Amino acid sequence: MDKYLHQQGFIKGSTDSNLYIKVDNEKLLILVVYVDDIIFGSNEEDMSQKFALVMQKEFEMSMLGELTYFLGFQVQQNEDSIFLSQTKYLKKILKKYGMEDLKPVCTPMVTGCSLSANDESAAVHQPTYRSMIGSLLYLTGTRPNIMHAVGIVGRFQANPKETHLQSIKRIFKYLQGTQNNGLWYPRDTDVTLHAYTDADWDGSVDDRKSTSGGAFFMGPRLVSWFSKKQSSIALSTAEAEYVAAASCGTQLLWMMQTLQDMQITCTPPISILCDNTSAISISKNPVMHSKTKHIPIKYHFLQEQVLEQKVKLEYVPSKEQVVDILTKPLPRETFEYLKKKLGVVDASSCC
Repeated sequence: MDKYLHQQGFIKGSTDSNLYIKVDNEKLLILVVYVDDIIFGSNEEDMSQKFALVMQKEFEMSMLGELTYFLGFQVQQNEDSIFLSQTKYLKKILKKYGMEDLKPVCTPMVTGCSLSANDESAAVHQPTYRSMIGSLLYLTGTRPNIMHAVGIVGRFQANPKETHLQSIKRIFKYLQGTQNNGLWYPRDTDVTLHAYTDADWDGSVDDRKSTSGGAFFMGPRLVSWFSKKQSSIALSTAEAEYVAAASCGTQLLWMMQTLQDMQITCTPPISILCDNTSAISISKNPVMHSKTKHIPIKYHFLQEQVLEQKVKLEYVPSKEQVVDILTKPLPRETFEYLKKKLGVVDASSCC
């Protein structure tokens, strides 16, 4: 198929081997291949229809029409927006684990929650625990607001305890009350790429490592995110924030190249919004002084990108730092505010 697509005038994406692009004057056709499934779209309806006919003649395949369901994702397309959700999948896993009748809670994790691998409560069935984690991880594809909580409980899969299981059940309780939530993408001409970055310093009770978080937007639309424990111990909040920003920087450069493949130009420098002024200062300082010389060299890649004006770190007030929801448990009011800023809404409010 790769050979045939090249014969049809497609060019493979420079950063993604599953992405193919065809440009004909101002007409653009983009397709993504996932195993034996293909999603494609164009800014010209006629171009999409011709491509579908050509592929059906060459390969034995079925054309399902406009995208409405894909790998557990429900896609609702309207004239002014697109809504992505996994409601059917969520109901399926709630039934699978016998949690259909749980009493809903307002947040996926209580504030101040500090789980530990050295918990002394009773051990629980490991295969079931790991299965629950896997199901929840897949659900984060449209529910970034539970990603931090799922990441925390996912650290204890080797030897899960009753306390850890209770934390998983709280996540399911939260999901029970928000079954129709999903990601809303309003139609907007603004495609300005920017990112938010944050870190929860010293967040892990067991090894004192910090948690990095990042959220990437095109205009008002969230298109990518991550929440991950850092690989080394940070000696200060500024260092933890700087390491998180460096991770965001590498992801941004990849996204810029991918968008360029899709004929979307990103004008550098791309903004990375951070609420730590010390981390911003480190990114602008090319001199390796005593406060930063112990930081692994790979993270100083960020300084190079700032000097070359490919990215820039800008200050954002802590109350507007949307990545807080990806790095720490939050009280209900803050959680709901940041959840809305991420674009996670109920289907009834946008469709």
